[in-house]
Amino acid sequence: MGPVGVYLTKIGLSLFSLFFFCEYLIYYCVLFQCSWPTLDPQKADATIAITNSDMVIRALILADPHLLGPRHGHWFDKLRREWQMYRAFQTAMTLQKPDVVFILGDLFDEGQYSRELEFNAYVERFKAIFHVPDRTKLFVAVGNHDIGFHYRVTPYLDQRFSEVFDSPSVNLISLAGSHFVLINSMAMEGDGCFLCRSAELLLSNISSKLFNLGIF
Repeated sequence: MGPVGVYLTKIGLSLFSLFFFCEYLIYYCVLFQCSWPTLDPQKADATIAITNSDMVIRALILADPHLLGPRHGHWFDKLRREWQMYRAFQTAMTLQKPDVVFILGDLFDEGQYSRELEFNAYVERFKAIFHVPDRTKLFVAVGNHDIGFHYRVTPYLDQRFSEVFDSPSVNLISLAGSHFVLINSMAMEGDGCFLCRSAELLLSNISSKLFNLGIF
């Protein structure tokens, strides 16, 4: 190999190293600096009874991925955004190993406008980016970009999202002594519509259940 070949090889290796660092290693460098907070027993609430079943739950909370749709999303913008979300999320799964992940609404940017085929493609993209290992549970809440604002939500849009993601308007999740309640904010208008009325009943049932457990 002549001097020119050596020179071009060095440039190629340098560019590859730069690309590999910026598109892969950087996520590990950043997220490796993160750690879960340490619980101080001296600051524990003495009024809360601790049982043997209770344990620390490591919960990762995300919101508003806004996966772009066919109307407003350029293909390169989609590619770039979704690679960054995928790499950041999967690196967090590898390094931080959360017990549960909550994604709080607006999974999609155009979910409320999507026809059946578009919605199914959306779901597959979401699952490819935000898949979790067997040790981790994943729960999602619905957002206005997934099914529309309160006045635009139809039973079809609500049911479609709820069935695919097992995400009712109000969902009580109990994990090792910790309780989480996910709520569809579009169902909190209080006008007695099909969405609000069912959410109010679910909230009432959950409130009674938690009261019977001595939570409040």
